[in-house]
Amino acid sequence: MQAAAIDKFGPPSALRLHDLPIPRLSPREVLIAVEWAGVGSWDAAIRDGSWAEGKTKFPLVLGVDGAGIVVAKGSRVRRVSVGDRVWAYQYENPKGGFYAEYAAVRDDHVGRLPRRLTTRDAGTLACTGLTALVGVQTLRLRRGSIVLILGGSGAVGTVAIQMAKQRGAIVATTASGAAAQRAVRRLGARYVVDARKRSSPDRLRDELPNPPEAILALAGGPDLERFIDLLGPGGRVAYPNGVEPEPKKRKEITIKAFNGISDPVHFAALRKFAENGMKAEIAAEFPLSRAADAHRRLEKGHVVGRIVLRV
Repeated sequence: MQAAAIDKFGPPSALRLHDLPIPRLSPREVLIAVEWAGVGSWDAAIRDGSWAEGKTKFPLVLGVDGAGIVVAKGSRVRRVSVGDRVWAYQYENPKGGFYAEYAAVRDDHVGRLPRRLTTRDAGTLACTGLTALVGVQTLRLRRGSIVLILGGSGAVGTVAIQMAKQRGAIVATTASGAAAQRAVRRLGARYVVDARKRSSPDRLRDELPNPPEAILALAGGPDLERFIDLLGPGGRVAYPNGVEPEPKKRKEITIKAFNGISDPVHFAALRKFAENGMKAEIAAEFPLSRAADAHRRLEKGHVVGRIVLRV
């Protein structure tokens, strides 16, 4: 099979097309003919070695999530069948990632696609959707809640806005640039400010009917600390592990870190959001042979939504 892999850690140019064996299946794995694979900032951190732990086996096929068709399954797999359209998310897969024509994935990291979702959209939504889902659940958003999503135009943020909106929450968010601000408003954000402007917290304080109850922090640093000042006693902050620097502890504010969870229960919840209209915000599309260019685009920044690879 063709796969975009690295032979050593390095810049985007380290990503090259390889001819590799199709992964063999264990009894609890499925083989997916990958049609689309998501590209995220975490992929760049894996590629350049920033997230390396222990000894890495090369060549390393990147990509933690994607979507396609099940073409084979292990003897103990019952949840999906050959021919099913699926999306999948598996971090640190020992058999390689989704930047490949085929990926072997544990069956509990796979979900059937809702009919209304294309494999192209689904290829960008597994990792980001499951991460946004756990964030929204952690914050216990309900109808009428006011939530601030810091970094709303990014890969996870564009999904989180839609989930919070479906739960009936009032969404405020940060986005830089006219295109990003148009996108987050289209997705359901009612209040939008530019986090780079020091006056943005004050502007938000004036515009919101009440102080926000919760913050989903998809970016850290001084900007986040200034926005946390908007929360009253009992306020809640949730942030994915990997956001740096982490928010500082505060009295009467609950601050929790979380990870996206890839399992049947969370895939079922993600499916419901998709069935209710959740969609992907795709910033750019590249063929598998240009995976390095996809990473170069990623490093330029100002990516509204997510980049996707056509496999």
